[in-house]
Amino acid sequence: MDDAEHGLEKRAANHVPLTPLDFLGRAAAVHPGKEAVVYGDRRLTYAALDRRARALASALERAGVRCGDRVSALIPNTPAMLEAHYGVPGAGAVLNAINTRLDAAAVAFILEHADSKVFLVDRGLAPVARDALERLAVRPRMVWIDDPGAADTEPAGDAEYEEFLAGGDPDRPLAGPADEWESIALNYTSGTTGNPKGVVYHHRGAYLNALGNALTFGLTPRSVYLWTLPMFHCNGWSYPWAVTAAGGRHVCLRQVDPPLIFRLIDEERVTHLCGAPVVLTMLIHAPEEAKRRFAHGPVRVATGGAAPPGAVIAGMEAMGFAVTHLYGMTESYGPATVCIPQEDWDTLDPPERAARMARQGVAMVTLAGQAVLDAATGQPVSADGATLGELALRGNTVMKGYLKNPTATDEALRDGWLHTGDLAVVHPDGYVEIKDRAKDIIITGGENVSSLEVEEVLYGHPAVMEAAVVARPDPRWGESVCAFVTLKPDAAAGVTQDTVTEWCRARLAGFKVPRTVVFGPLPRTATGKIRKFVLRQRAREL
Repeated sequence: MDDAEHGLEKRAANHVPLTPLDFLGRAAAVHPGKEAVVYGDRRLTYAALDRRARALASALERAGVRCGDRVSALIPNTPAMLEAHYGVPGAGAVLNAINTRLDAAAVAFILEHADSKVFLVDRGLAPVARDALERLAVRPRMVWIDDPGAADTEPAGDAEYEEFLAGGDPDRPLAGPADEWESIALNYTSGTTGNPKGVVYHHRGAYLNALGNALTFGLTPRSVYLWTLPMFHCNGWSYPWAVTAAGGRHVCLRQVDPPLIFRLIDEERVTHLCGAPVVLTMLIHAPEEAKRRFAHGPVRVATGGAAPPGAVIAGMEAMGFAVTHLYGMTESYGPATVCIPQEDWDTLDPPERAARMARQGVAMVTLAGQAVLDAATGQPVSADGATLGELALRGNTVMKGYLKNPTATDEALRDGWLHTGDLAVVHPDGYVEIKDRAKDIIITGGENVSSLEVEEVLYGHPAVMEAAVVARPDPRWGESVCAFVTLKPDAAAGVTQDTVTEWCRARLAGFKVPRTVVFGPLPRTATGKIRKFVLRQRAREL
């Protein structure tokens, strides 16, 4: 059909750019008096949240921020960070949420690379922010945010946040994009082996991924979402927008504290939360006196960032949580695939059911597609559960690219796919299962060993709390399996390398059994991921 011939052109009535900014306006209109945000004793309605976001947008505009400018935010999961997800793009600017665990050098690199115009900083993070700015030749204007949780820290900045908002107009509408391809957010990868890359999101992708998460996670106006996942991480996996789209309630949490989490779940009747497997592990191993049973029913928890070991899934379910496994990366706005449980899984033995739930699963409804591609041919591998290939994604929830790095953008988005770098198989039921990062496969005596498979067995040991497996150079086999293990606080003193390897030998082929076991805490990135490149270096030095 020739649209032009029939007068079927795009019009203001039938074509409006998609943006998650619309979610807040709708929530304020539909639920004006409803509690939108809870933070300690502080309560904000949706009407108040909307006006504060509008005031922020206006204040930024009056401070000289223009369309496309970057506004950086170094803020924990407090109301100000939620407001920034609307106020910053509402001024036509791009929100750069910075990891609050980074050191001053890393923060300075991001501020300079992003060409930040304004820097919103929580009072408790003022020392890092101040040190970062001292490293810059061109400094953004810094606005500091007061917080009862950081009252003992000397603030730093050109203006205090509430005074800054008072200089804005709370009646100014949030400025939606003229084109939904316009940038809404800039997020930096963890940069574990070098400088981080700046991943750019657009309004369309943020809108779609938020709705995809709301649908996948079952958010409704009655949902109460606890902020255990950092809002700086892929914009909180799009949940600042998703929870608002559903008209749910945000319960802010300044830092992960298992006893406080259990208390808030109980007292605020929390229904949903997200976190990496390390957060789930912290909850499982919280002091028994801190744990509570929830009278309001199972609490849904979505986890991702790494495959959750079966023991972690089982441990969470035993405490009254229903686990959803999501998979994604910064380049895909966070969650891109989901392991949707099938009805017949309920009849499986617990270990087999947990193994199924640990798969990365199928594409989320808002992702156009996923495939596991053969490295040589670029074609999809057989769905036999055994043939390895690289997991690839495509769709509207894939990044625009890397800021100021077209070469890396072209490489990541080559041949019509986002190449994840994760090695996976496709099972006959179509569910994808990641076996390892391409760089984490161990080749011993010509045989491939999946570090994830060995880690899963180690997590099953009754004394093991966390485990990570890497390759160690071996003069005979080329590489051997090296395991780094953190024992549970109450682990028996008799746990040794021999007892751990015997446990593995009873459950794995001989060439997969760790030849070396090192006990102690595991190093992590600022986003909580295990720093395997550090462990590989340690293994080489053993």
